[in-house]
Amino acid sequence: MGLSDLYLDPELTNDARMHRPKRWNLAPVDPAAQDLASRLKTSPLVAQILLNRGVTDPIDCQNFLRPNLKLLHDPFAIPSQYWNRYDEAAIEMPRVRIAVENLDPHSRRLRHVCGMDLQPITDEQIRAARRAYFGAVSYVDDQIGSVLQALAAAQLSPQTIVLVLADHGEMLGERGLWYKMSFFEPACRIPLLVHAPRQFTPGTVAQSVSLIDLLPTLLELAGDGKPPQYATELDGRSLLPHLGRSGGHDEVLGEYLAEGAIAPIVMIRRGRDKFIHCAADPDQLYDLCEDPDELRNLAVDRGAADPFRKEVLRIWALESLHAQVIASQRRRLLVAAALRSGRQSAWDYQPQFDASQQYVRNDKTLDELEAAARFPRSAPAPREP
Repeated sequence: MGLSDLYLDPELTNDARMHRPKRWNLAPVDPAAQDLASRLKTSPLVAQILLNRGVTDPIDCQNFLRPNLKLLHDPFAIPSQYWNRYDEAAIEMPRVRIAVENLDPHSRRLRHVCGMDLQPITDEQIRAARRAYFGAVSYVDDQIGSVLQALAAAQLSPQTIVLVLADHGEMLGERGLWYKMSFFEPACRIPLLVHAPRQFTPGTVAQSVSLIDLLPTLLELAGDGKPPQYATELDGRSLLPHLGRSGGHDEVLGEYLAEGAIAPIVMIRRGRDKFIHCAADPDQLYDLCEDPDELRNLAVDRGAADPFRKEVLRIWALESLHAQVIASQRRRLLVAAALRSGRQSAWDYQPQFDASQQYVRNDKTLDELEAAARFPRSAPAPREP
């Protein structure tokens, strides 16, 4: 995670989320794209994008598409047909319940930052939120099924590699916490499914891996198993050994510098052990095989955690990282103060539009106007002399 949030003042973190609007100006697709959409059994817009890339036949379709499903996220709103897939009485309540005063310091700060202490939450509300989340899981599962069906109908299944993953987990009331923002298993453990029947046999992988391992993995998959010549060293490692059952690493290094943190929080997950370190808080060490709910902190025995502490010092320059965060905060606070003085100005990027170029003008041909409106932009037909 980058230096994107104000973390020294917990009161400021509620306003630290940044959303950049995107503007799309889409013109109608042409008849060739309509025909390709019919043969691929996909939307005309996707077909137009493929056509612009030179794809005219399903067998030639070599693209990287990234559908993004955002429903599996708070505020836990779900259509009724998915809500009704689950019986309320069958929804399990959180397994781990810890009194607020017994939580680790970072968890207590998260409760404050996210407003979890503003009012009590009833068991009925907890069960409803979990029911909606399970419904959202079913919704996402259905959408993945639709993608796989479309690939099969378009005769693209055999040569298509499908990955299913997420960017974070969800506490769902475990330990009295919600959302993400910590290194406990419900928040940071995510699914990673790889479907490539031409290359790999079905199975499961026990090792711990990271999202940063996806880049070298995808590049090697695209290069017939061979890594390209990288311009710079990568943090991630290829997952091809895991997928091919020939070994592979079992290690994840994590960093957190966002809501609730008052100093960099780092994590080492290797084998059965997870070690969490923050200079401002007591260390945490868990044996996830013996203690999957992370209830027994083995770091209270300094001898058990000492090797991990030495490794943290070797891997991270935490004082330097902390200084970078403080410097970044000072710059952004300066900009924020400047934007609040005089006429209020939002920090959001605002593209400037020239109205004289936005509408139908008699000095431009229809081809030029349509080319300017299309995304991706296409070249206008040459004017006749």
